[in-house]
Amino acid sequence: QVQLVESGGGLVQPGGSLRLSCAASGGIFSIYNMGWYRQTPGRQRELVASITNSGFVSYGDFVKGRFTISRDNAKNTMYLQMNSLKPEDTGVYYCNLDSDANRLWDALNFGSWGQGTQVTVSS
Repeated sequence: QVQLVESGGGLVQPGGSLRLSCAASGGIFSIYNMGWYRQTPGRQRELVASITNSGFVSYGDFVKGRFTISRDNAKNTMYLQMNSLKPEDTGVYYCNLDSDANRLWDALNFGSWGQGTQVTVSS
């Protein structure tokens, strides 16, 4: 059973940047497809970005070139570089993984989540 721990959140002003990390343990990290998700106030948990085990990336429409997802298989870690942050990006950010990349699209496919990391964008 792979365990995931998110970190890197914090308070940042609009237009600022944060880099989130998702550290994995207990499994073969490189075989998994992974995603970043967020729960913002008043909205269901949604996919922010995903990266497959072969490195193919995709983003939610709201990202619009502001975020970059990456992974370092040697460190068993996935990252989310977030730039040009907006107040509406405020929320709790989570990571998750699956052997089936198609399951990443819908957060409802996952029954287990970590504690996430809080991102607050405010002046």
